[in-house]
Amino acid sequence: MSDNTLDELRTAVAERRLPAPAVRRALAGSAEAALMRKAGRLLAGLEAENAPAVSVAVHATFTAGSFEPLLRAALVGAGLAPAIEHGEYGTFDLTLATAALTADVVTLLLDAAYFLPRDWSADLETLEKHVEARLAEFRGLLAGARERTSALLVLHTVPLTSEVRDAFISVRARAGVARLWCELNASLLRLVEEDPQVVTVDLVGALAEAPVPVRDARLHRYGDMPYTDGALLVLAGQVRRVVQAKRGLSRKVLALDLDNTLWGGVVGEVGAQGVQLGGLYPGNCYLELQRTARRLRDQGVILVLASKNDPQVVEEALTGHPEVLLRPDAFSVSAVNWSAKAGNLRDAARSLGLSTDAFVFMDDSDFERGHVAGELPEVALVPANGDPAYLVGALLRDGWFDVMALTETDRRRPELYRTRALRSDFATGFGSSEEYLAELGIGVEIAPATGFTVARLAQLAARTNQFNLTGIRFDEAETAAMSADPGHLVASIAVADRFGDDGIVGAVWVDRRAGAWKVLNLVLSCRVLGRGVELAIAGWLLRTARDGGAGTVEGRFTRSPKNGVAADFWTRAGFTQAGDGEVFAFDLSDAFPDLPEWITLRERSDD
Repeated sequence: MSDNTLDELRTAVAERRLPAPAVRRALAGSAEAALMRKAGRLLAGLEAENAPAVSVAVHATFTAGSFEPLLRAALVGAGLAPAIEHGEYGTFDLTLATAALTADVVTLLLDAAYFLPRDWSADLETLEKHVEARLAEFRGLLAGARERTSALLVLHTVPLTSEVRDAFISVRARAGVARLWCELNASLLRLVEEDPQVVTVDLVGALAEAPVPVRDARLHRYGDMPYTDGALLVLAGQVRRVVQAKRGLSRKVLALDLDNTLWGGVVGEVGAQGVQLGGLYPGNCYLELQRTARRLRDQGVILVLASKNDPQVVEEALTGHPEVLLRPDAFSVSAVNWSAKAGNLRDAARSLGLSTDAFVFMDDSDFERGHVAGELPEVALVPANGDPAYLVGALLRDGWFDVMALTETDRRRPELYRTRALRSDFATGFGSSEEYLAELGIGVEIAPATGFTVARLAQLAARTNQFNLTGIRFDEAETAAMSADPGHLVASIAVADRFGDDGIVGAVWVDRRAGAWKVLNLVLSCRVLGRGVELAIAGWLLRTARDGGAGTVEGRFTRSPKNGVAADFWTRAGFTQAGDGEVFAFDLSDAFPDLPEWITLRERSDD
């Protein structure tokens, strides 16, 4: 990060906009705590009108020092406009016990002293009882806070200082205190399994690989600052990844180069048998990157091949080389040609029905990455040049693909997007779109939300941008609460056709406490648009509301930079514009519009 970067931050604040994409990438990838601290302070007045806003409250058991500006810089690097507030020093327990906690995200910063007695003895049994009691108190405070807020609560594992560990001169006792502390951190991590509203990031694990000192003894004693700025920047990066996932900014597609990225060497020059892959260094580095990409694909990341090469040579290498793990069918789209990679990425996005801001592009060429940055600044870039030993770390470090919870639909996503190409081929030769849709055999199943589907519905709310009627992103806790409330209706929408089952691709949240049912939001994955699914949902909603005794159904459309495709949904569904222009209504005494005749609608009850 340079002085020019800081100048761009000043300009962005003055112009009330996010910094340029290249500057945000610099913020997202920076490990320079001093510059990030300065950047965060410059961004304190940012009121970006072109970015999703997020409010974050920071409460610490110690003096938080530079954490606020470091977190602000990290969040702006992720493309967010954060509003950060911090609690007063010494009020941590009181805040958890009594405060309303109205922010979107509440970050709880912990240190070892919070769990240790002020004057502890080297009696391991006594120390263990105190730590366990303190942990129980903290869990109780957390449970009480959870009942008073809908915020996501983010906390972290806690490093044990050497002053505590090395004060035990018995080797066995030292192992015992280390075990005690591992169990404490395991308990903090286990909170994630117990409550969807709590996230624990593994700061201890992250610091183990960070080239920064965790603690400065003088700062600790002088100002109750147990962590260095470098350690706080690592923590800010971990929190940024959580907030990024919560706000639905995760990427879905990994576009990969081949030469000197997925294997060493240029296949067009050395042939399929001459590339470096597997065996000893550096071939083992490229093999590990392929393993990592395959693991990402198994978790739902869509792989795209983007290589300037002769297709026949690449086909020979991908199918014939015994060490290749990513065979041709691992890629949902392959662009192997001599065209500009920016254009190939645009075409791949069009084929997948996704925006290019869902892409991460990994390439060893400075020129290729620079060209993509100039043409498609919204694409996240990962350099693959330099020592290949660092390829995997470069790909995973920024958490581009993080999600709040992994669902079965996520795992099936790469194959689901491959079927889009099959549908495109099948579509040729029909006289009309209606004939094509009828031959697809589309089935839509609508079902009340359950404990098994709530996480998927919350994920759809977070990550759907195009067909998202109001932009309200109900999280997992809110969705679960509404699904259990008789005054609300939360339903999942699943779609299948002759090419396979797309799984749950949509969700609707409805307030049905009055005679006029109000649709709080309706989201639908872009991969099923164009089939009339949204109209089938509207028809189901009208019939369900009438059967439930409602007189009208109201919906809203709140325009965003990305949801123009849904702008005419309510009028196409037979609703009439009313109120302030964002409101649409349907009188249930009127005749209902016909459902798309090519869709078979199935409704599953909650019995």
